[in-house]
Amino acid sequence: MIFEVWAPQATSVEIETMGGRQPLRPDSSSGWWSVDVPAAGHGTDYRYLVDGAGPYPDPRSRRQPEGIFGPSRVYDHARFTWSDHEWKGRDLRGSVIYELHIGTFTTEGTFTAALERLDHLVELGVDFVEVMPVAPVPGGRNWGYDGVDLYAVNETYGGPDGLKEFVDGCHRAGLGVLLDVVYNHLGPSGNFLHPFGPYFAGYSGSFWGEAVNLDGPGSDEVRRYFVDNALQWLRDFHIDGLRLDAVHALHDRRATHLLAELAQEVDALACSVGRPLTLIAESDLNDPRMIMPLEAGGLGMTAQWNDDVHHALHTAVSGERHGYYEDFASMRSLAKAMTSGFVHDGGYSSFRGRSHGAPLAGVPGYRLVCCLQNHDQIGNRPAGDRLTATALKLGAGLLLTSPFTPMLFMGEEWGARTPFLFFTDHVEPALREGEGERRAREFEGFGYEWVAPDPSAEDTFQRSKLDWSEIKEEEHWSVLCWYRDLIALRKALPELTDPRLDRVEAEYDEQAKWLMVKRSSLSVMVNFCPDPVTLPMSVGSVLLSSEEGVFAARDGLTVPGQTLVIYRSDVNP
Repeated sequence: MIFEVWAPQATSVEIETMGGRQPLRPDSSSGWWSVDVPAAGHGTDYRYLVDGAGPYPDPRSRRQPEGIFGPSRVYDHARFTWSDHEWKGRDLRGSVIYELHIGTFTTEGTFTAALERLDHLVELGVDFVEVMPVAPVPGGRNWGYDGVDLYAVNETYGGPDGLKEFVDGCHRAGLGVLLDVVYNHLGPSGNFLHPFGPYFAGYSGSFWGEAVNLDGPGSDEVRRYFVDNALQWLRDFHIDGLRLDAVHALHDRRATHLLAELAQEVDALACSVGRPLTLIAESDLNDPRMIMPLEAGGLGMTAQWNDDVHHALHTAVSGERHGYYEDFASMRSLAKAMTSGFVHDGGYSSFRGRSHGAPLAGVPGYRLVCCLQNHDQIGNRPAGDRLTATALKLGAGLLLTSPFTPMLFMGEEWGARTPFLFFTDHVEPALREGEGERRAREFEGFGYEWVAPDPSAEDTFQRSKLDWSEIKEEEHWSVLCWYRDLIALRKALPELTDPRLDRVEAEYDEQAKWLMVKRSSLSVMVNFCPDPVTLPMSVGSVLLSSEEGVFAARDGLTVPGQTLVIYRSDVNP
């Protein structure tokens, strides 16, 4: 077997494997080193020494059975037997996404245990499962954004075979799989890329860590490292798409941005494998070029997360006004979010102290992935607390009847009471003891009184696990039925998946706190106040209501307090 590693600045590279060491031969023109170890194969452990230092895991390690500080292990993708031969992929258009964290989705926290809950997701009606990062992390618990050894899979969850079995099972159930990947930084613990080459730019790229070298000397191979990683998940693990974490923290001044290069490569792979492949960027830039096609001068992302819709929904259903929510605390902002996508489309952002964004002219709504809750918006709160059942019903009613691609966060569909807290398990004492303080500094200025549990405590992690027994309780069952009905209605009525933003209209009353979103002959009416309100409506019928007590009167439709109604007006043929 031939071992290869990129180390352009090294004077010597050795491999430690099978009880001995031997040198690798350099290719001076490319910076790659290689050696043939005939006796090695699937399951062989190995590590590298660079200029006598180490040993270190392989930067492209496919498996880390003993964790981030242990040896790499040879893993042969061809040894896994797939059963998803009939799977033709799933298009993002018209789909609903369900985000989950493998470690807290079930009590066991494994891919195998998550498979046992797929029937629930199928009955809910979602189309994609989005899995938070699975790269190896320090210790046994983490959100996943402290990942290193980016080509490997966390052994705590089940390793590479476990992920493949999960994807295979999702495909058999008719569910696509999206994987969250982090290319803007690496975790602070177990990051051994520095000795191998110029993987980093030499300055802080974000609050989370050192900037990746995407445009400096040696960056050709660094970019290839991340592009090849993306292709591995889509090709070798049969993943249907990637969610790219915080792309605004990618520092790239090249004429062809890394995202555009990635989009080209993924388009080519989609042609090869014969199924659609999706790229979703997390970006707070509100820049339409992110989701414009390459041929139109854009970066070619299929879609992007859109926080503006979340913020507008959250303020409306929760009443919170602190931090960045201040710019969204009006019916006017909510109406703009539901009809235009971006609230900040060139206007002033008080949180940033400057103008922000650009209009989404001509961009279809499905290219915006929008949510009422996600791992950040819950987990970045000190107590990791979720919305109430009433707030969920109102917010989900607007989200799941919107022209955007809706995304739910695990447990939201039944109004889970378990928090989703920030948790880590760093090995180094300095990182472990300082994590809580670092977390508090990250959210200075957000308006929170930062009283949070210790991120390193195991109890913080255990409390974040979903309690599936809640579904049996009447209040939670009611919320679950509401979500199922909303998703079923969305799939039944073409007006609700129509992505054309110019066909969405909204009316509102700032003082009375009601909003009406119109989709052709459909109207989605929300009364956020505790008192009933009567809205002028033509003759028609109620298709769905979050509460009882809706009735038609001569002067219109009376909607009880804190209620959402989906109404169809009679249309003459």
